[in-house]
Amino acid sequence: MSELKHVITSRKGKSGEVKGIFIPLEVNHLEQNQKNGNVYLNMVAFEMREPKEWADHIIKQSLPLEVREAMTDEDKKNEPILGNLQTGAGSVSSGPVSVEVDEDDDLPF
Repeated sequence: MSELKHVITSRKGKSGEVKGIFIPLEVNHLEQNQKNGNVYLNMVAFEMREPKEWADHIIKQSLPLEVREAMTDEDKKNEPILGNLQTGAGSVSSGPVSVEVDEDDDLPF
């Protein structure tokens, strides 16, 4: 997550100060679903030229076409790697957890 433009911040929570990460949506090309408010980071996997024991693909952000076309070859080459994956490996995913709070409200945790 820290490869995205972000700010580390602290907010007051029920049990004291809570340290967290604030990731702005627009500058990071994140998409928010208008119906349910969920936020999505579009990603793409690229096969590694030299696969490792633990991974055979790298994960990068899938940017909008107009953003990608405006990038130089050097910019594209230097896009941050967000993670990796091993194809064929099983995984379990839970649904998104999201709570909206006003700026002046304490965090609910």
